[in-house]
Amino acid sequence: MDKKWKIIYYETEKGDSPVFNFINGLELKARTKVSNALDLLKEFGTKLGLPHSKKLIGTQLWELRILGSNGIRILYIAMIGKNFLLIHGFQKKKQKAEIKEIKIAEKRLREYKMRQK
Repeated sequence: MDKKWKIIYYETEKGDSPVFNFINGLELKARTKVSNALDLLKEFGTKLGLPHSKKLIGTQLWELRILGSNGIRILYIAMIGKNFLLIHGFQKKKQKAEIKEIKIAEKRLREYKMRQK
Protein backbone atom coordinates (compact mmCIF):
# COMPACT_ATOMS: atom_id res chain seq x y z
CA MET A 1 0.00 0.00 0.00
CA ASP A 2 1.28 3.46 -0.89
CA LYS A 3 2.29 5.63 2.01
CA LYS A 4 0.27 8.76 2.68
CA TRP A 5 1.51 12.16 1.71
CA LYS A 6 3.18 14.21 4.45
CA ILE A 7 2.34 17.82 5.32
CA ILE A 8 5.23 20.25 5.91
CA TYR A 9 4.58 23.78 7.13
CA TYR A 10 6.66 26.59 5.62
CA GLU A 11 8.82 28.28 8.25
CA THR A 12 10.49 31.66 8.10
CA GLU A 13 14.21 31.99 8.77
CA LYS A 14 13.31 32.78 12.39
CA GLY A 15 11.32 29.54 12.69
CA ASP A 16 7.83 31.06 12.58
CA SER A 17 5.14 29.17 10.68
CA PRO A 18 2.64 31.64 9.17
CA VAL A 19 0.32 28.89 7.88
CA PHE A 20 0.29 27.03 11.21
CA ASN A 21 -0.39 30.34 13.01
CA PHE A 22 -3.16 31.19 10.51
CA ILE A 23 -4.87 27.83 11.09
CA ASN A 24 -4.54 28.07 14.88
CA GLY A 25 -6.07 31.56 14.77
CA LEU A 26 -9.28 30.24 13.23
CA GLU A 27 -12.41 29.36 15.19
CA LEU A 28 -12.73 25.71 16.24
CA LYS A 29 -15.29 24.83 13.54
CA ALA A 30 -13.06 26.27 10.80
CA ARG A 31 -9.95 24.54 12.24
CA THR A 32 -11.83 21.24 12.15
CA LYS A 33 -12.71 21.79 8.48
CA VAL A 34 -9.07 22.62 7.70
CA SER A 35 -7.94 19.46 9.50
CA ASN A 36 -10.43 17.38 7.49
CA ALA A 37 -9.24 18.95 4.22
CA LEU A 38 -5.60 18.26 5.14
CA ASP A 39 -6.52 14.64 5.88
CA LEU A 40 -8.01 14.38 2.37
CA LEU A 41 -4.86 15.92 0.91
CA LYS A 42 -2.66 13.41 2.76
CA GLU A 43 -4.84 10.51 1.63
CA PHE A 44 -5.36 11.39 -2.04
CA GLY A 45 -2.29 13.54 -2.72
CA THR A 46 -2.09 15.18 -6.13
CA LYS A 47 -5.18 13.24 -7.25
CA LEU A 48 -7.46 15.12 -4.83
CA GLY A 49 -8.80 17.61 -7.39
CA LEU A 50 -11.91 19.78 -7.37
CA PRO A 51 -13.82 20.83 -5.35
CA HIS A 52 -11.12 20.45 -2.68
CA SER A 53 -7.95 21.35 -4.56
CA LYS A 54 -6.97 23.02 -7.80
CA LYS A 55 -3.80 24.10 -9.59
CA LEU A 56 -3.34 27.85 -9.93
CA ILE A 57 -2.63 28.46 -13.61
CA GLY A 58 0.71 30.09 -14.37
CA THR A 59 2.24 29.21 -11.00
CA GLN A 60 3.74 26.22 -9.19
CA LEU A 61 1.04 26.62 -6.56
CA TRP A 62 -2.01 24.57 -5.69
CA GLU A 63 -4.97 25.91 -3.73
CA LEU A 64 -6.56 23.83 -0.98
CA ARG A 65 -10.17 24.97 -0.76
CA ILE A 66 -11.80 24.53 2.63
CA LEU A 67 -15.44 23.90 1.77
CA GLY A 68 -18.14 25.75 3.70
CA SER A 69 -15.59 27.84 5.56
CA ASN A 70 -16.04 31.45 4.46
CA GLY A 71 -13.41 31.16 1.75
CA ILE A 72 -10.47 29.76 3.71
CA ARG A 73 -7.66 28.82 1.33
CA ILE A 74 -4.21 27.31 1.80
CA LEU A 75 -1.64 27.62 -0.98
CA TYR A 76 0.84 24.76 -1.27
CA ILE A 77 3.19 22.87 -3.57
CA ALA A 78 3.82 19.16 -4.07
CA MET A 79 7.42 18.14 -3.43
CA ILE A 80 9.55 15.08 -4.12
CA GLY A 81 9.01 12.23 -1.67
CA LYS A 82 5.23 12.58 -1.28
CA ASN A 83 5.47 15.84 0.65
CA PHE A 84 3.29 18.93 0.50
CA LEU A 85 4.69 22.28 1.60
CA LEU A 86 1.94 24.53 2.97
CA ILE A 87 3.08 28.04 2.13
CA HIS A 88 0.28 30.53 2.79
CA GLY A 89 -3.18 30.60 4.33
CA PHE A 90 -5.82 33.30 3.90
CA GLN A 91 -9.53 34.02 3.70
CA LYS A 92 -10.61 34.65 0.15
CA LYS A 93 -12.77 37.73 -0.26
CA LYS A 94 -13.15 37.82 -4.06
CA GLN A 95 -14.09 35.32 -6.74
CA LYS A 96 -10.55 34.96 -8.10
CA ALA A 97 -7.64 34.12 -5.81
CA GLU A 98 -6.22 37.45 -4.79
CA ILE A 99 -3.01 38.33 -6.62
CA LYS A 100 -1.54 39.71 -3.39
CA GLU A 101 -1.95 36.33 -1.70
CA ILE A 102 -0.30 34.50 -4.61
CA LYS A 103 2.62 36.94 -4.52
CA ILE A 104 3.10 36.28 -0.79
CA ALA A 105 3.16 32.53 -1.43
CA GLU A 106 5.58 32.85 -4.35
CA LYS A 107 7.94 35.01 -2.27
CA ARG A 108 7.89 32.45 0.56
CA LEU A 109 8.53 29.64 -1.90
CA ARG A 110 11.59 31.47 -3.32
CA GLU A 111 12.91 32.03 0.21
CA TYR A 112 12.33 28.37 1.08
CA LYS A 113 14.18 27.16 -2.01
CA MET A 114 17.12 29.49 -1.33
CA ARG A 115 17.48 28.09 2.20
CA GLN A 116 17.41 24.50 0.88
CA LYS A 117 20.50 25.01 -1.31
